Amino acid sequence: MILEKKRVFNAYAAKQGLRSTRQRDVILDIFLSTHEHLSVEELYLKVKASHPGIGQATVYRTLKLFVDAGLAREMTLPDGQTRYEHQLAGEHHDHLICTRCNRIIEFEDATIEQLQQEIAQRHGFVLTGHKMQLCGICPACSSANQVAIQA
Repeated sequence: MILEKKRVFNAYAAKQGLRSTRQRDVILDIFLSTHEHLSVEELYLKVKASHPGIGQATVYRTLKLFVDAGLAREMTLPDGQTRYEHQLAGEHHDHLICTRCNRIIEFEDATIEQLQQEIAQRHGFVLTGHKMQLCGICPACSSANQVAIQA
C-alpha cells in the first residue's frame, strides 16, 4: 500500500510539473511510516530528527501537496488543532475524538455507511465523500474523572 501511495504522489507531482526532490521523498516516507494523526509541527519534528536540514516551511508546503494529491486528509479537532492522516481515494474510516485529551480512535461501520447513503438518496444527493467525527470523552479520561470525583 505504501508503494501505491508513493506512485499516486509521484504521478500527481509529475502532472503538476513538479520535479522530484529528495526532501519531498523523505517527508513522504516519514509521513507514510506513521499511523498517527499528525500536526504539521509533529511531522516536522519527526523529519527534523533524521534530516535536520529540512525546514518547517518545506514540511508544511509538502503536506499541503499531499492533501492536494488526495494522499492525505486534513481534519480539525474540536480544540482547533489541524491534523493530517494518509489515505487514498476509496479508503475510508470515521473518527471518535476525545474532547479532553484529543485521542483519536478510527472506526468503520457498514450500518452507518448504508444509512448515510439512504439519507443522501432520500434528499436527492449523490455522495462524493464525507467525514464523520464523533466527539466525546474517551474511557481513560472518563475513568480519570471518576477517580478525581471519588477522591
